Amino acid sequence: MLISSILYAGEDKWSVDSRVSLVTLNQDEFTIKIEDVDLTDEGQYICAVQTSSRPRTTSVHIIVQVPPKIVNLSKDLVVNEGSNVTLMCLANGKPEPAIGWRMLSPSDDSLSSDNEVLEIPFISRYRAGVYECTAANEIAVDTQTVELTVNYPPSVSDGRDVGVTLGQRGVLQCEADAVPEADFEWYRDDRRIFSDFDGIEIEDAGAFSKLTFFNVSEADYGNYTCVAINKLGSANTSIILYGMFQWLLVSVKSVWSLFTILRLGEVV
Repeated sequence: MLISSILYAGEDKWSVDSRVSLVTLNQDEFTIKIEDVDLTDEGQYICAVQTSSRPRTTSVHIIVQVPPKIVNLSKDLVVNEGSNVTLMCLANGKPEPAIGWRMLSPSDDSLSSDNEVLEIPFISRYRAGVYECTAANEIAVDTQTVELTVNYPPSVSDGRDVGVTLGQRGVLQCEADAVPEADFEWYRDDRRIFSDFDGIEIEDAGAFSKLTFFNVSEADYGNYTCVAINKLGSANTSIILYGMFQWLLVSVKSVWSLFTILRLGEVV
C-alpha cells in the first residue's frame, strides 16, 4: 500500500485506481501490479502482515524514471548579420536531463554549448544553418532543431568583359551573394535597361542575372553596370561589351592574295 493510503486489505481492494491490481501467487505471497506507471506512483510502499503477536511490515521505495522531453525551444529565427543571437532549450525528465547545443548543418564542432542556452554574439553569415538541441538522461535522448537564417547585403563578383562580333549573340552575366536573394538592375551609362528593349533580354535566376543581345550592333558596344539590391543594401560591377572583327581573321590571306596579283602584274 502507498504510505498515505490503503490499496488493499487482504484481497479487498480499497483503491479506486483502475491501474492497480492484486496478483495472488499463493496464500503466503501477494503482489501488487501497477500499470502505466507515472510520477504520482513514486514513493514508499509498505506491506503489513498481521500475526498473532504483532504486525510485521516490509517496505519498498519506487523511483519513477521519465525519459527526457524538450518542452520549450526557441523558434526558427531570421536575423541580420552582426546581431546577437540567443537560443534557448528547456526539457523535463527524471533523472534531470543534460542539455546541449551544436551546429548541425553545416557541421561545426567549434560552435556548441553544454547548457540550456547557446549565445552567438555578432553573428556572421557563416553561422547560418540548423542548430540541434539534445536532452539526454540514462533513459533516453530527445532532440529538436532550430533553423537560423542570417540576412546580409549583396556582394557582386567581378564582371567579365565580353567580346562579340557584329551581328552575333552576346551575353553579359552577373552573380550576387545575398540573403534575402538580390534583385538585379542593368544600366548603360545612367540609363536603366529593361527586357525586350532594342533586342535585349534580361533573365534573373536566383543569384544570377543575364543580359542577352540577340543581334549585336555597333551601338551596343560599351560599358554596362549590373546592380544587385536587397533590403540591406546594394552592390554593383561593370562589364564591357566590346567588338571582335572578322576581317582580322582573314587579313593575312587577303593581303597575300593582293601582293601576288601585283607581282604578277609587274612581271607581265
